[in-house]
Amino acid sequence: MRWLLVAIAAIAIAGLVGCGEREQIAEGKRSYQGKHDSKPWDNEPLSYGSGKWTKGDRPSWEEQIKTRQLGQHEHKRIYQ
Repeated sequence: MRWLLVAIAAIAIAGLVGCGEREQIAEGKRSYQGKHDSKPWDNEPLSYGSGKWTKGDRPSWEEQIKTRQLGQHEHKRIYQ
């Protein structure tokens, strides 16, 4: 009987400890150390697939994205 009370007390303590939440404080001011992202149209087009835009030309990149989206649209794709 005593071991049952000890087991129940251990489960209750483990449950209370598991549900505890400690305060989360950000320490110091850290700046981003990684590489900054570039614009998507400044990248080289893929050598495979539908990457047909000119590097650095935003309108041609946007046109290629629109064409790609139309190819993924079920109604447009089925009735072509």
